[in-house]
Amino acid sequence: MTCPICKKPTDPAYRPFCSRRCADIDLGKWLAGSYAVPVDSPDDLDDAARDLPDPPTKPH
Repeated sequence: MTCPICKKPTDPAYRPFCSRRCADIDLGKWLAGSYAVPVDSPDDLDDAARDLPDPPTKPH
């Protein structure tokens, strides 16, 4: 396995990275928003919220 940041062999102490430096670089990318999980979301969240069904009411 190679480090996803610099492609050097991984170090078991920092797996899947080769060093603390590469692990920190990866964390910085996550915190900066460089990595993102793609989602299918409506362009207008207000319209989408209006289209949701009303929540069920609790009996009194």
